[in-house]
Amino acid sequence: MVSDHRRRALLTAFKLGDVVLLILAFGLATVPVLYEAEVASLAQFFEMRIRINDFLIFVGLLALWHITFASFGLYRSHRLGRRRAEIVSVIKAMTAVTLIVLAAALIFKISMVTPVFLVVFWAVGAGLVVISRLTLRYLLKQIRVRGRNLRLVLIVGTNPRALELARKIEATPELGYRVIGFADEEWPGLQEFRRSGHRLVCSVDDFPSFLRHNVVDEVVMGLPVRSYYFHASRIAALCEEQGIPMRFPSSLFNLKLAQSKAEEFEGHALITLYRGAGDGWSMMMKRLIDFTISAAALIALAPLFLVVAILIKLNSPGPVFFIQKRMGLSKRRFSLFKFRTMVPDAEARLREIEHLNEVSGPVFKIKHDPRITPIGKFLRKTSIDELPQLINVFRGEMSLVGPRPLPVRDYEGFDQDWQRRRFSVRPGITCLWQVGGRSSIPFEKWMELDMEYIDKWSLWLDLKILAQTIPAVLRGSGAA
Repeated sequence: MVSDHRRRALLTAFKLGDVVLLILAFGLATVPVLYEAEVASLAQFFEMRIRINDFLIFVGLLALWHITFASFGLYRSHRLGRRRAEIVSVIKAMTAVTLIVLAAALIFKISMVTPVFLVVFWAVGAGLVVISRLTLRYLLKQIRVRGRNLRLVLIVGTNPRALELARKIEATPELGYRVIGFADEEWPGLQEFRRSGHRLVCSVDDFPSFLRHNVVDEVVMGLPVRSYYFHASRIAALCEEQGIPMRFPSSLFNLKLAQSKAEEFEGHALITLYRGAGDGWSMMMKRLIDFTISAAALIALAPLFLVVAILIKLNSPGPVFFIQKRMGLSKRRFSLFKFRTMVPDAEARLREIEHLNEVSGPVFKIKHDPRITPIGKFLRKTSIDELPQLINVFRGEMSLVGPRPLPVRDYEGFDQDWQRRRFSVRPGITCLWQVGGRSSIPFEKWMELDMEYIDKWSLWLDLKILAQTIPAVLRGSGAA
């Protein structure tokens, strides 16, 4: 096993290695920029003057890069983590680092940071860091399967759940865990346990003595906590006292889909169960992207907004915008903005035509709605009527990508609680429903697509949906 001092030294070396890789990526990203600037020779490159301000900015960037990598958990132990999850974390961290470079370029007017520079920096940096992580995983795997760098695990409990965990540990020797035995009291299922071939090394009462006289790196609690609360709390206190990590299985509450994470609140350790993306840097990046793009789009589209407003006023009396209460994050109500595409009294006339509804579920949609104005039909076909929702995105009530915000009337028609999970994220202008057919998709399938988006969410998925939305809008598929 690696001592704490040696582990800290290796971690420090690992952090410095990442900094070196990012400096290398930065240097390689300057090559196409220098080529365009016709800095042809190495001598010309070294003759370029580096101002002290530039040097300080670069040092500041290095510090921010390191903090960003640490914030994305790249320096936590990934012994139990999947390779794909670590690669995704690296890509997210590298994306954040690249955006930091872009922000610094805009603030300090760094002409060298061009779009080509950013693409090369991101691609080379992500590639180098991913390769370094995969190489380290391979080396550690080879070391662990040879019986080195092991962590000895004691499992408390002999029930089927505990045995299943032991079997999974033994089936993955590359993780470097070895089960040294089990601790439990006499109970009717103990005979079945003994036939499994595993060792019962001590009783729960003898657990403190076993910890004192044996090497135990980690303890896994397999006892049913409700029935053995006193024993479980006593074992947890002993592990805390001796500085031994203790783990609980994620199936503690028999939840099928929830993820868990450990947090601290006012000195209290909490285990949080959640679905979807949760909080963190990725959600902060999502909000930053929403804010930046919505602000830029509102400025760029201001002339179009003015033209559309004039056409609406010329076509029919009434306001330019249709403002309606919608259900947002955690079922908070907000005012959604759209260009008005119907007659002014459309809401009052809804009851007259509700029997013509062409979709299942609580939502109301008909292909040839008599309340739609001539200009409104064009605005809907082109999805221009949705553009004012950029105001909602700018204000933080919506996101560019997310489940569509539903009217209060539609929400009150929900009859299944699982459908309400769509309100655990900010609603969006576009989502899987929009790119998959929009109004032509049945309500049940619509809700399933929203759940799929929440469960599989990533910044990459958002970018894919945004890219697919453009052709969907141009085709006018499913618009109503």
